[in-house]
Formats: sequence, C-alpha cells, structure tokens
Amino acid sequence: MTSLLFLCVANSARSQMAEGLARARLGARVRVTSAGSSPTSVHPLAIAALDEIGIDIRGQRSTSVEAVDPASVDVAVTLCAEEVCPAFPGSVRRLHWPMPDPARATGSDADRLERFRSVRDDIARRLADLDADLAQPDANLARPDDGRAAT
Repeated sequence: MTSLLFLCVANSARSQMAEGLARARLGARVRVTSAGSSPTSVHPLAIAALDEIGIDIRGQRSTSVEAVDPASVDVAVTLCAEEVCPAFPGSVRRLHWPMPDPARATGSDADRLERFRSVRDDIARRLADLDADLAQPDANLARPDDGRAAT
C-alpha cells in the first residue's frame, strides 16, 4: 500500500485539509498522514471548510515531521508557498503543491473562510490528478524524486 504524507509548517490548515480530502478520496487504497515542522493544532476554519463538503477532520491531530518514520512514507507532498517547507529525509517521491497559508488570511470571518475554501478546492483538484496517477496499473509512486513535481 502506498503511503502519502502531506507537509506544511504548522500542520494546522493546508496539510490537515489535504489529509482529510485524501482519506475521503483515496479510501483504504492509500495510507494518508500529515505533519509539520512547527505543529500547532487543527485550525477551526480548516474544519469548517471541510465540513461544508461532508468531511469531518475533528479527530485529526497536528504532528511533528520528526515523529514520522521516513521508511513508512512513499510520497511526500509539501504545501508551502510563502515559507520554508519542512524537509523530509529518505528516499521518497517528492511533490510540491505551493499554496498560500489560509491561516494567515486577514479580514472578516467570511473572507478568511473563503481563503480556506480556495485552498481546499485547489488541493481537491490536485488530488484528482494524483488519484489518476495511482489508478495507472504501472504507477510507481514509491520512488525518489524524479524531477516531475506535480503542480
């Protein structure tokens, strides 16, 4: 079974939404986790944005990338845009999906929630492409970075 790890700094918004979306989309075919270099807690607006589409991430917890065994991961997806993404050691396939951190959004609650929705929808589109890759009979995502970073 392929193991997929989503990484960002706080493991509170982007990577948490990616984890929830991937679990819902990929089901039991892929083991999905997330982590961060400076983990905090799952952002309430990340929970709200996924609630809107019927995905409950209330049970997810922020985790340090240091707590993840590199041998247990096949594909590491970094989601940072403005900040330095956590490094992940080991021989894994690396994908980079740069996205602004919605937790940094300012403005009204409605404006901030809209930022979370935008990131959620971008992640969902990228997961559709990744799902198509996984569905290929010759898919071998469990390989080191081959220069084909998904965008």
